[in-house]
Amino acid sequence: MLICKVLKPLVSTNRIPGFEHKHLQVVLDGSAQKVAVDAVGCIPGDWVICVGSSAAREAAGSKSYPSDLTIVGIIDHWDPDADKPEPTIANPPAPGPTPDPTKDGKG
Repeated sequence: MLICKVLKPLVSTNRIPGFEHKHLQVVLDGSAQKVAVDAVGCIPGDWVICVGSSAAREAAGSKSYPSDLTIVGIIDHWDPDADKPEPTIANPPAPGPTPDPTKDGKG
């Protein structure tokens, strides 16, 4: 399963007969845009759960359906930055006393 962000609908009026008239969405998977069959009725901006391979075909309606990515759920709340640690600002150590080059340390 993948977590993707829905970017926009994709309209394709000329399709092969087995493709039917399922809604399609352009989704963002990392930095790659992909086309997914929309089985749940999502809208642009939604974070969604997608399945691929044979699970995508079954979720779209049948094992013979020509899909390799299907949206199967809309995520209620997702913060994609929650896993990233906040940047830390390293504080350099305070400078210590500067040794006096005229003294040899003997006293």
